[in-house]
Amino acid sequence: MNLKQILLVEDDQNFGDVLSAYLELNEYEVTLADDGIKGWNAFQNGKFDICILDVMMPEKDGFTLAREILEADPSMPLIFLTAKSLKADVLEGFRIGADDYITKPFNSEELLLRINAILKRKSVNVPEKPASKEVLRYYMIGDYHYDADLRILTFTKAKNPEEKVKLSPRESALLCLFADNMNNVVARAEALIKIWGEDTYFTARSMDVFVTKLRKLLKEDPNIEIVNIHGNGFQLRVL
Repeated sequence: MNLKQILLVEDDQNFGDVLSAYLELNEYEVTLADDGIKGWNAFQNGKFDICILDVMMPEKDGFTLAREILEADPSMPLIFLTAKSLKADVLEGFRIGADDYITKPFNSEELLLRINAILKRKSVNVPEKPASKEVLRYYMIGDYHYDADLRILTFTKAKNPEEKVKLSPRESALLCLFADNMNNVVARAEALIKIWGEDTYFTARSMDVFVTKLRKLLKEDPNIEIVNIHGNGFQLRVL
């Protein structure tokens, strides 16, 4: 049996050892690093299914390490561990691209359930090749063209015609969902279930961050707007 690989970066050695042992008892293989630099080295030299990062660490903090990891692998699932519960820190974690954020002290079983849920969503959301030519994988959104297979967004009126933006897998999934329903309302719960796999407070905050990112990516065309329909969801409006 091939065990799922976890990179755990935690500067409290005792806590890290206990958590590693617990996860290994539950059929995960854990690589433990006690600071951000060692964590980055371990990530470069290993192959992991998920990374669990403490936020406050010496040498390199968890947010900085997360940015480096996601730059190297935008689809890597991330969970932040922190003693802080400030709203600003939680939002920063989701802005970076975290899948979850758990505040110490926490129940180890709860962490295990969150890991299982994230890895299950990852396996379900693996992109598939189009089943037929009828599947639309290339979108025209106002003055933007989007190639969903390559995840490349191009602004057709850019001064530099070579200027393109590559979206992360989750940004791509959300943009495709909005584009498939252009000028129609996409229910918040529908988007959360389809892309995040569950409708919770944390996944809802994560989606809000991704909607903000998409708004910035599409801002050059004044005829495009992603509207928050209060109490319902979002609407990609293209005039």
